[in-house]
Amino acid sequence: MSSLSAAADLRSRALAYAERRLPALTRLKRPETLPIHLDRRRIYVLPTGFGIAFALLLFVMLIGALNYANNPALLLTCLFGAAAGASLFVGFRVMNDLALIRVSAGEAHAGTPLALRLAFAPGRRARPSLRLYAEGTETAFALRAGVEGEVILSLPAQQRGWQRVGRIRVSTDYPLGLFRIWSWLNPDTECLVYPAIETTAPPLPAGDGRNDEQARSGAAEDHTGLRDYRVTDPPRLIAWKASARHDTLLVRDDERRGSDALVLDYDALHGLDPEARIRRLTAWVLAAEAMQREYLLRIPGSVLGPAFGTAQRQAALRALALLPAHA
Repeated sequence: MSSLSAAADLRSRALAYAERRLPALTRLKRPETLPIHLDRRRIYVLPTGFGIAFALLLFVMLIGALNYANNPALLLTCLFGAAAGASLFVGFRVMNDLALIRVSAGEAHAGTPLALRLAFAPGRRARPSLRLYAEGTETAFALRAGVEGEVILSLPAQQRGWQRVGRIRVSTDYPLGLFRIWSWLNPDTECLVYPAIETTAPPLPAGDGRNDEQARSGAAEDHTGLRDYRVTDPPRLIAWKASARHDTLLVRDDERRGSDALVLDYDALHGLDPEARIRRLTAWVLAAEAMQREYLLRIPGSVLGPAFGTAQRQAALRALALLPAHA
């Protein structure tokens, strides 16, 4: 165990020294703001295993050609060497002037992959045979000249809350696979990961949010069972004839009067630890959205709703994702 700790300590010291003395070589820098442009100062080249074997083969061919004074063999060796050298510059041009201009992410819950979208500007040259690598995931892509391209990279999302994108390696071995040419991208971007969903969540609790819903509606409601349209109302509730008479959108409220808005209360989930409560509330939010039921979410320091729809769902999941662990 002591040898392992000593090795880890030596490695950390070496990295710290390299960060101080060789920042351009190690690229262990702080996150960069977008756009990120690749140039010759941050593109690195090393031969692949195939490239090393090819170099040994050329060396043997060169020794044989010189030993036997075989000019055709010597010419063939030089041609192969020139082709290998030219492939290095072709591969470098694929990487040079490539720019990462935009990073975004789709919705993801903890424990599921996070779909990271990276938009690249290829410039005036086509960019064939590129690869992105991050956290054990690799994606191959190519870009056409003058056309922005979007690449989706799937990253693991283990915990709820804000997750940094981290370092991403972009590389190519184009055209002959003799050299690996790569660079690091470290965008200053964070993605919000929603809480995990409880797989065996119990049924939704009974609603008791009628008073909150009525207070929110206020004078918009009348005794005829119609009220003003809200953006969260489904189109099926719109009373088209009454809306035409009043020259404003009205919706039928009789269906809502028959059932209370659901109340999803963090403090009511006794006997569960904080993370288990958050997982259950997440499952209930999604279940209420699937049923198109209005719901009110009560969590420490915040009350959302009652409402339903995309805006309510995103606000509820965001609040649950950012809820402190000690809430």
